[in-house]
Amino acid sequence: MNSTTPNASSHSKKSIFHHIVTNLTFWVLIAIVAGVLLGHFSPEKGMKMKIVGETFVDIIKLFIGPIIFLTIVLGISGMGNLKKVGRIGVKALTYFEIVSTVALAIGVAIAYVFQPGKIDKSRLTLQDASQYTSRSTENFSWLEFFLSNFTLQVLLAAIVCGIGLNFYQKREQTILVLERFSNVVFAGLKYVMYLAPIGAFGGMAYTIGKFGLATLIPLGKLMLCVYATMALFVFLILGSILKYYKISILSILKYIKEELLLVLGTSSSEAALPSIMVKLERMGCSKSVVGLVIPTGYSFNLDGTSIYLSMSVIFLAQLYDVHLSFFEILTVIGILMITSKGAAGVTGSGFIVLASTLTALHKIPVEGLAFLLGVDKFMSEARAITNLIGNTVATIIISKTERDFTTLDLSNSESE
Repeated sequence: MNSTTPNASSHSKKSIFHHIVTNLTFWVLIAIVAGVLLGHFSPEKGMKMKIVGETFVDIIKLFIGPIIFLTIVLGISGMGNLKKVGRIGVKALTYFEIVSTVALAIGVAIAYVFQPGKIDKSRLTLQDASQYTSRSTENFSWLEFFLSNFTLQVLLAAIVCGIGLNFYQKREQTILVLERFSNVVFAGLKYVMYLAPIGAFGGMAYTIGKFGLATLIPLGKLMLCVYATMALFVFLILGSILKYYKISILSILKYIKEELLLVLGTSSSEAALPSIMVKLERMGCSKSVVGLVIPTGYSFNLDGTSIYLSMSVIFLAQLYDVHLSFFEILTVIGILMITSKGAAGVTGSGFIVLASTLTALHKIPVEGLAFLLGVDKFMSEARAITNLIGNTVATIIISKTERDFTTLDLSNSESE
């Protein structure tokens, strides 16, 4: 037996090495280090990498609309009973709005307390913000914002189509076609995600090349604040909600640990959507509740994204010394309450929504987003995990209120 031990040990080391080199996060880390080095030692070449980061985000952006549309339509059409759709939908949306608003408020509060954007800017080259701060938010129109926001339009179309599909005679055949198309979209997204290291390299090389290594100081502070705030939200807010129903947040996290690791590796909560639905049904949530709440939650209940967006807006305001009045802070929260609902749990979507929010606010230079692109991948992991946990908790709570929750079976988590 001892003669086989070295071989076993060697095989184990090879397995660990293989896991590391095939892990997407590993290559993103390498890409970011390479981007920092290029931007620092060759700023001109680093700034030319801007198009690389932007192209990656643009590619990801192509998937957001189809994913939102397909998950919402399939979720609603799978319910069958429209009265139940309406009742569960109202409960879910009410819960989503309350919890998401709490997440936004916590993000703003923590950002103001710890002020990650308040640093020595003598070594940073920042765009003049006067052209933005002189524009008033009083001219903001919700109607114009909706008409110019493609994602929100997709959401509305998906809800209408999902309801209409329940009255269609060839409903089952149509659902099968949509499910096949959904599989194709997710397969395409999986391959696109392999480009994440290239996108992170381009974003970081441009950021360091244009703004210098001093940029890493505020980014580090922001990342620490984001991670700490999301942990606080999960264990304090979501934990308290579950405790009211006599369920431990730790037991839930242990039950879905495989899905959490999957999200950690891909930075996308969408990657765990199929398996989390299966696990929630096995746990005791009814199929009808899971079928509506999970897909809807991926568009309407993004707690992690809400925290990230609110903290990032305040961070950029501090970085550019843009003073936001109390009314403007409320406006930021109001805009984010809409824009955050248009973000699917896909890597890069939170960044895209942040760009549209800053554009609508007309107070903070949109160019400031260049600071965030390099570390967006790492903050994306935190918000994607928080989004997944938030939607898992939401499904359990809605099932409880619908009395569709049978038995809490967490024993199968090891065998998944």
